[in-house]
Amino acid sequence: MFDSRHIRTFHEVVRAGSYSAAARSLGYTQPAITQQMKALEREVGSPLFIRVGRGMRLTEAGETLARHADVILDSISAARQQLNAITRLRAGHVRLCGFPSANATLIPEAMARLAAAHPGVRVELLEGEPPESLGRVVRGECDITLAFTYPGLREQAPAELVEIPLLEDQLTVLLPTGHPLARRRAVKLAELSGERWIAGCLRCRANFLHECAEQGFAPDIAFTTDDNLVIQSMVAAGLGVAMMPGLVLSFLCHRKVTGRALEPASRRHVSAYVLREHLRVPATEMVLEELKAVAANRVGC
Repeated sequence: MFDSRHIRTFHEVVRAGSYSAAARSLGYTQPAITQQMKALEREVGSPLFIRVGRGMRLTEAGETLARHADVILDSISAARQQLNAITRLRAGHVRLCGFPSANATLIPEAMARLAAAHPGVRVELLEGEPPESLGRVVRGECDITLAFTYPGLREQAPAELVEIPLLEDQLTVLLPTGHPLARRRAVKLAELSGERWIAGCLRCRANFLHECAEQGFAPDIAFTTDDNLVIQSMVAAGLGVAMMPGLVLSFLCHRKVTGRALEPASRRHVSAYVLREHLRVPATEMVLEELKAVAANRVGC
């Protein structure tokens, strides 16, 4: 097995072009660089450099190792980030990533409960939409992420992650208050086939297009934006209608906008995702328990 210090030094020698330049860059003496390269050559079982005049060039073994050095160092860095994340969690620091409507509803309630029960736990709140937010957990950039999936789309979370289901969020349609269908308690999606639409994030947009296709029409999408408040403002201004998650109704800001259930009923699944090893960390468990408690009060929202 290679010593990571030797790989890092080898990488710098290749980048800098000489032992002396690598020594200056790393703050080592040149003999120390020479000793590390000799040790690495013993591990490899072959010379890595040959002298050419006053310079040096890589042997075939050196070229092979150089091609893999970046990958090795990146893997070590990723492992270190994840280990550091676990250490921070034990110290009571959790990095929580949520999508916008969860950040505006589920997470504030859960964090208020957490602060009352466990004031020593500190939460750093990040924002991101799936699937990118799922990758952030895998890369060690956050410790827990909330994400959503749609039953009609074949979406798989990374195999490294554990899913903790939270709730099913019923989809709604946002209409200007003066719209003829705003008087209904529920609206059939097909009845809106002639409307102009305002579409949301990529994943929501993909589901929206899928559901419209299931109802036999292609929607006229006039605007697209990831900002829920912007969507509300556009609907209020009469620029179109929008399919939105039920969580958004919790912070519906415009009096000129009405939310109505869709027929047939459509839902998205909201879950928390963590690396398996984080489940054994007390701070993570505390955050997840509060999220589950808040979600339980919103079942079928």
